[in-house]
Amino acid sequence: MASTNSWTHEIVSPVAAPRLFFAAVMDWHTLAPKLTPKVVASAHVVIGDGHASSVREMHFTKEMPFSCMKERLDFVDVEKFESKSTLIEGAGIGTWIKTASTDIKVEPTAEGCVVKVQWACELMPGVEANDDQLNSAKHSLTRIFKTAEEYLIANPEAYSKPI
Repeated sequence: MASTNSWTHEIVSPVAAPRLFFAAVMDWHTLAPKLTPKVVASAHVVIGDGHASSVREMHFTKEMPFSCMKERLDFVDVEKFESKSTLIEGAGIGTWIKTASTDIKVEPTAEGCVVKVQWACELMPGVEANDDQLNSAKHSLTRIFKTAEEYLIANPEAYSKPI
């Protein structure tokens, strides 16, 4: 029988919620190859316009344990800074993960924002939970937001208007 593994995580940022949401969630497929070229070789929207029902694909360098991944944006609320996505290909799908989903909400605070993440995956039958792999997923997601944060702090005009 397959088992389900999940975690929640919060990332505090001094950047305003709209800027971080648009940079790290809505436009990460554009920023990732520019900001993390040692990890992300290329990324683009393969179906849709980058909003709900779109599919994004990322190709990775040898720094990652897998060469590509595709995710479907199941839900996006650009006014509440929320998204829900499902991993549909690559990144362990069919190998050790049966399904995986990520829910992200970027909430404004007086000091910037807090990113609230809920991640869940159903493992393939017979696969045991591997804390290293689950922690790696959490660490990777944190790196995305912190990399976008650094970029936004260094470029105060970037993403000052919604895309």
